[in-house]
Amino acid sequence: MLLIGGEPLGEDLVMWWNFVGRTHEEIETARDDWEAGADRFGSPIAVHDGARIPAPPLPVVRLTPRRRAAP
Repeated sequence: MLLIGGEPLGEDLVMWWNFVGRTHEEIETARDDWEAGADRFGSPIAVHDGARIPAPPLPVVRLTPRRRAAP
């Protein structure tokens, strides 16, 4: 079990699949980097024989930030 907590971030975030960014473009870049096997995601996992799980295609709509709920 992993429990992560703390003060909420002071900015809106875009979340899609396994990626978190500030804009739709950051998510696009992260997905492209993931598919290209970029070093920013670390070493391959041995139990998967080095294969990455492919990211699904981005939705046809623009990703927008999740808004923080009012207290």
